[in-house]
Amino acid sequence: MYKLLFSLLIFYSSVVFSKDQINIPFTEENARYWQYISDQTMGGVSDGQAILDKDGDMIFARLTGNVSTANNGGFIQIRTNFSFVDLINTNKDLKGVLLNTKGNGETYHIFIRTSEDRSYRDFYSATFTTNDNWEIVDLPFSKFKHRYSNRSLDGNDIRTFGIVAYGRNFYSDVSVSEISFYD
Repeated sequence: MYKLLFSLLIFYSSVVFSKDQINIPFTEENARYWQYISDQTMGGVSDGQAILDKDGDMIFARLTGNVSTANNGGFIQIRTNFSFVDLINTNKDLKGVLLNTKGNGETYHIFIRTSEDRSYRDFYSATFTTNDNWEIVDLPFSKFKHRYSNRSLDGNDIRTFGIVAYGRNFYSDVSVSEISFYD
């Protein structure tokens, strides 16, 4: 079942549009637009949680839990449809995404769906590996692969964006403080 990542009442949030980037920090204001989802929605047994946490003045989302491939499962994630950001009408030609992230040394995924993707199994993905220090990860859209085709990802057609622990049995501990789309 879908769970709301955070249940905070807020007003339109702190998305920053700069000349070269669209910066989306995790804040108390935009946390309600993110959902925690696990494979339990489809009969899997992975279990986790997503929380909003702080490191000094920096606020971040933290996804933790056990990913299990038992019972045809294998994921936990936090996902948004960016309803609080209009990426489509930015007058930018988005080329990639930067994440400020840290974690437990595991490999994680970004899943992106566009208007052309018709099924929950239809998405683009790229991976990144974390370490225990905050670092910026650069994922050009040219590195994203479509699950079922050779289509290229159109950065101006992003409908959903997920940070995902996926595909194998392991313990997830990944934090993201900011997502930035660049042109």
